[in-house]
Amino acid sequence: MKFQVVSLFPESILAGLKEGVVAQSIDKKIISVECMSPRKFTSDVHHSVDDRPFGGGDGMLMMADPLDQALSYFRRLSDEPAEFLYLSARGEVFNDAMAKNLAQKKTINLICGRYGGVDQRFLVKNKIREISIGDYILSGGELGALVIIDAVARHIPGVLGNCKSSQNDSFGDGLLEAASFTRTRDWQGLETPKVLMSGDHKKIDEWRSYVSVFSTIHNREDLFLKKHYPLKFLQSAKLFFEKMPEPEKLVCGLLDSDKIMLILSSEISQREKN
Repeated sequence: MKFQVVSLFPESILAGLKEGVVAQSIDKKIISVECMSPRKFTSDVHHSVDDRPFGGGDGMLMMADPLDQALSYFRRLSDEPAEFLYLSARGEVFNDAMAKNLAQKKTINLICGRYGGVDQRFLVKNKIREISIGDYILSGGELGALVIIDAVARHIPGVLGNCKSSQNDSFGDGLLEAASFTRTRDWQGLETPKVLMSGDHKKIDEWRSYVSVFSTIHNREDLFLKKHYPLKFLQSAKLFFEKMPEPEKLVCGLLDSDKIMLILSSEISQREKN
């Protein structure tokens, strides 16, 4: 997998990839990252890449031509089809499903804007997809590019030590990950759930499955409501939650028991009506 990044600050991209599993995968040549500044394709003494927008407005815009030439440089490096992404606050919101899909590509080109954005004609001519990493504004697209590189790389075989790790992460199956614990068993009066020390892997898997559902309801109700669980599962989940000891709910971060019970009961009621 190749990541090719167009950025005015390529060193910030490379600096963000010097540690962790992504850095290791670059060393192993599982992925590669190359950066190019559009300033290299300017001819004036100041290496200008921005100008005032027609019609007035706040800030400056990155000009189409230097960006287009930087992208053309990357196109010449490979004949393989590439995905072209522009980090933009108005783009479709990036998520794990998108990361999985992008991980199937051979080459991803990421364009990092600065100032007030880029000349729209550059995006239109090159059929570039606009992607946002969230509903907020950053000073440039470099942090967003790093987020996408990291999230996509985790789905590429060989990047993570355990090939199932990305599947078990939050959002791997559309839900949030269940709470996790390590030594000591009793830390400042907060005890690790007993089932996790039982050695009964069937019960542990069941516990994690249910707690994943409860955590999703508690923190991201919208994700849970997309799943459309069958009536039988919802009924067993509700019974499981009712039997969970209060200290166990607390240590798992399930602080709003009423919310979890209300949403489970509501979903059960809807299924029974249908």
